[in-house]
Amino acid sequence: MTNQKITIATTIAAPIERVWEAYTTPGDITQWNFASDDWCCPSAEADLKVGGGYKARMEAKDGSFGFDFEAVYEEVEPYKAIAFAMSDGRKARTTFEAVGNGTKVTTIFDAETQNSIDMQRDGWQAILHNFGRYVESSAGHEQAQGGR
Repeated sequence: MTNQKITIATTIAAPIERVWEAYTTPGDITQWNFASDDWCCPSAEADLKVGGGYKARMEAKDGSFGFDFEAVYEEVEPYKAIAFAMSDGRKARTTFEAVGNGTKVTTIFDAETQNSIDMQRDGWQAILHNFGRYVESSAGHEQAQGGR
């Protein structure tokens, strides 16, 4: 294992409450937790408390490959931060910060040794961008429907 940390971030045009909800709710997670359109996340579980488990199934849509991403929450501070330890021992921490009319989401995670730093950064960043697109489109839809 390496001690190198990778940082990714995006700013989402949605209130922090909606961003948090979409990041932590399994029904939302399955809609955005993949890096490209040829992948999907058919299932997700989130027991959102310290010591609780997180699990997301990630699969290629053509069925050629799939894996379970599993972690245990180590920090849960609603609307502010989530930290977890992955099944291989690496750690990640995501923070949420209200900025203007949006929310900045930043994740810092421990790099693994099988893939290049650039590949890891690009993959996690693609998922975070997908998350932002999902939240912005669903937030806009909810606003058009008169809010929820």
